Amino acid sequence: MSSPTRYGLEQARIQLPHIVSEAQAGVSSVITRHGKPYAAVVPVQDLQKLRVAARRSQGVLALRGSGRGLWGADVGKAVASLRDEWGPA
Repeated sequence: MSSPTRYGLEQARIQLPHIVSEAQAGVSSVITRHGKPYAAVVPVQDLQKLRVAARRSQGVLALRGSGRGLWGADVGKAVASLRDEWGPA
């Protein structure tokens, strides 16, 4: 994936139809103000993907990885010790 094309604010105002055409073709653009990123024009498909990803990150999957270290340094030993404690199934 290539980096987005950058436009100064005034340049973007003048070239807005071209920037929109680029977005329709799948190219993202960043609009800068005084050299700093200010806004982005992205293809609608990319925006939809970002919205889906944001929704998913707010659910149960956001908890992913929160149990790091829960089982100690050696997970295998911890599980084996629990199996021994519980006895045969």
